[in-house]
Amino acid sequence: MQRRAHLELFLISFLILFFELAAIRWFGSTVVFLTFFTNIVLLACFLGMSVGLLAARRPQNFMVASLPLAMIAFAAAIATYALYWQWADKVTIGLGNQRLSPQLIYFGTEYRPADPTRWVIPIWVVGGTFFTLIALAFVGLGQVMGRAFDAIPNRVVAYTLDVLGSLTGIAAFAAMSYFQLPPTVWFLPILLLMLHFAGWRSPNQLAAAATTLVLVAVGAHGLNKNGEVSWSPYYKVVYTPSTRMIDTNDIGHQQIVEIGKEGTAYLLPYLLNRDAGGRPFEDVMIIGAGSGNDVSAALRAGVKHVDAVEIDPRIYEIGRRLHPDKPYADARVAIRLDDGRSFARTTPGKYDLAVYALVDSLVLHSGYSSLRLENFLFTREAFEDVKRTLKPDGVFAMYNFFRQGWVVGRLAKMAEEVFGAKPLVISLPHRHRIRPEDAQFDHITFLLVGTDSRRLEAIRSKFDKGESFWINSAPPENEAIDAFRVAAPAGEWHKISPAQVDLASDDRTPSDDWPQLYLRSAEIPWSPIGQGMVAVAVLSLAILLAFAPVRRVRPNWRMFFLGAGFMLLETKGVVHMALLFGSTWVVNSVVFFAILVMILCANLYVLKIKPQSLALYYVLLITALLSNALVPMDVFLSLSTAARLLASCLVVFIPVFFAGVIFACAFRQSRQPDVDFGWNVAGIILGGLSEQLSLVLGFNYLLLVAAGYYGLSLVLRPRAA
Repeated sequence: MQRRAHLELFLISFLILFFELAAIRWFGSTVVFLTFFTNIVLLACFLGMSVGLLAARRPQNFMVASLPLAMIAFAAAIATYALYWQWADKVTIGLGNQRLSPQLIYFGTEYRPADPTRWVIPIWVVGGTFFTLIALAFVGLGQVMGRAFDAIPNRVVAYTLDVLGSLTGIAAFAAMSYFQLPPTVWFLPILLLMLHFAGWRSPNQLAAAATTLVLVAVGAHGLNKNGEVSWSPYYKVVYTPSTRMIDTNDIGHQQIVEIGKEGTAYLLPYLLNRDAGGRPFEDVMIIGAGSGNDVSAALRAGVKHVDAVEIDPRIYEIGRRLHPDKPYADARVAIRLDDGRSFARTTPGKYDLAVYALVDSLVLHSGYSSLRLENFLFTREAFEDVKRTLKPDGVFAMYNFFRQGWVVGRLAKMAEEVFGAKPLVISLPHRHRIRPEDAQFDHITFLLVGTDSRRLEAIRSKFDKGESFWINSAPPENEAIDAFRVAAPAGEWHKISPAQVDLASDDRTPSDDWPQLYLRSAEIPWSPIGQGMVAVAVLSLAILLAFAPVRRVRPNWRMFFLGAGFMLLETKGVVHMALLFGSTWVVNSVVFFAILVMILCANLYVLKIKPQSLALYYVLLITALLSNALVPMDVFLSLSTAARLLASCLVVFIPVFFAGVIFACAFRQSRQPDVDFGWNVAGIILGGLSEQLSLVLGFNYLLLVAAGYYGLSLVLRPRAA
């Protein structure tokens, strides 16, 4: 009987963690714009689990409702997709007016202009709807976990089994990500295990499971009729052969173009340098190489070597197979499937030209933070890393549709501070001046900068003499002439010249501690972040009151604040390791796995040593947190790889160990493990909401908030403790 209880707890822990990871990926790729808010899915999973744990002793069996509720959530996701795309003239989903000057920018959400004839559904309503549906689907799973905890007298052994199940869930999902398996494969074991806990013999349960699998398959493969769908470790990737368009999570990401026919913009840095008489670029680093357009342009310009850095293996593979110019087949190209920041920091190469090529990931780095994959590329320290890769007269070029003038101004200011020279800023179509309030979503803006770059000085000299540079949409036309001249050549030519950029004096420069390029000022914007936080808080309270016997169960504030503090520990750990070792799915998986291993070690320590007093561990934990908060992140970047790994493991995982010891000791004394664990998971939701404080404080000072939560857990411990 005891072995069965152990197995059941292991299986439900595996199921919850695995289902959580799969839900984050599937809903983030199917529900319109939820790709920017997958932390809502994470918090919904935690809420459902928490409520289920608190309701473990209620006579109702909520597990029988989990599969039908999951089916409804998946059906709602498909319906939302159909509503947005099939009724585009009547309905849209709004993130504020992204075409004006929003406080927080979301790339790819601005293509539908404001239209009073459309019914606008705010994103916080969409997020709140799926937060509720997903949370309800997890209540039954949490109840099963709570009953499994109750069946094992040794609380630390039970918690150890929970951690082992979670570890196995992370490892299994990481394996599926590695092999780029589709969601139908992810959800098959999930649905089988849910049937195991809900009852195999029920026709209703079998029907709900089968319908859910069909809905998963439709969302994964059946919504894009004209495209070829595949799944990378980061996205749902859809390639449409007729347009050569690549969409990720149903947002336009990039288009493969034949550079010799329509790729003049990609050639602009090379044409400017050539026509100004600069020495040709020979060695080039391209970060955000994607399907190969920028690589193809570099090869067409005659470079000798290209390091093409791309984080997504699936997008690279599409370019390798289908790009008409076949840039990745050229012997001069070395493909680097890596995080761009990590490569720039560690490469021994020196380059004539370093390129940020339309870098915008359109996806969160993980469900534990509000960062996007590219955030650490646009910080002062990142520009320092790029600067170190350049040859003495090298050039750093970045270009994109930066959406807002204040983003261009922020980048120009940061480039000037790092390189000690004003960047050359060019807008296509031409703009003489770029103001903070100017909309740039339909302008591609180039920023070129370097330290003592003779190439850039030669280009500036041409413009200073009153000459303009003339662009033709057909690259061969530009390649055939010197395009620096006063008057336009015969034909369809467009004038460009440097733009004057207004730099806001009070603007906060993005740093590795505050890597918020797309946030205009250090605050939590009401739309949509503040609205979403209020919605999550209100819905959490409503679901808690509806399911959990809170009127009969006293809150365990110690466990609650231990959960809140630990969530911030996890968030800081994930962000810290992403900065130092890359924002890749592999680094994320290793960090989550390592955190659980440290918790496992803490459990074994408690089983062996049996600490009687927690005062020492609280002192060690809070001291470690305060110390880490005061150490700048860039201190670690200056260390060697081995020293950086050792130091990072110490600052990330030692506090996790102390926190694990405190929790295991507190849980060991529990007389109602289901309830206490439920309050702990409820605290995680508070920690998840508190992560948004990083928009104001930065990530280092987030540890002060974590220290405060741990302090509250000490002060508010039960009297018996």
